Amino acid sequence: MAEKPIAIVTGVGPGTGSAIVRRFAGEGFRVIALARSPERIRALEQELPDTHAVICDVSSQSQVADAVADIRKRYGAPSALIHNAVGGGWGTFLEIEPQMLDRNFQVNVMGLLYLAREVAPDMIKAGRGTILVTGNTSAIRGKANFAGFAPTKAAQRILSESIARELGPHGIHVAYLLIDAVIDVPRMRERMRDAPDEFFIKPSAIADELWHLHTQDRSAWSFLTELRPFGEKW
Repeated sequence: MAEKPIAIVTGVGPGTGSAIVRRFAGEGFRVIALARSPERIRALEQELPDTHAVICDVSSQSQVADAVADIRKRYGAPSALIHNAVGGGWGTFLEIEPQMLDRNFQVNVMGLLYLAREVAPDMIKAGRGTILVTGNTSAIRGKANFAGFAPTKAAQRILSESIARELGPHGIHVAYLLIDAVIDVPRMRERMRDAPDEFFIKPSAIADELWHLHTQDRSAWSFLTELRPFGEKW
């Protein structure tokens, strides 16, 4: 079943994750959608051809290893990994439970490490592949009330850069997409009812940029790419 290239997408929910799955599936990929909740991904599995749902908690090394081994056995070696899963939470450093920071670190950083270690060997053998990570401005600044989240995204960015520097010479493109925006999903629309349409970033536009990164010419690879709406103050 390896006639189509294989892409693994983590963190497949109703917004960015689903848009990524649709974009890569539309470009001829067999997409493996990873999520902890089956209801989030079963509908996509039914809707899109050659899209398969796999239940996996990316913070678990054993679950990641088992999931990727099963994917490799059933469909073939992945040539693209998009790590979109995110652990989040807010509060001052005085208020948060320390477990919040640890939990978010496990998803955002350790999850990336586990996934990259599983897919990289086959990519190295093939001499090509793509590992893309979605991030946000917490990766470059620690704002008040983000003590349980920002440190993990900063570490994720640095880990991505280390992986990029190691895998680049092997022909594997690793890139970090920094999203400086509120993503247009129903729960954010509900919370921000007075915000105009142009305030939000479209999940499909994020997916388009991830596809662009995947298809970049090898002579001009990006590592850190930033996206924001035209009216965003930064």
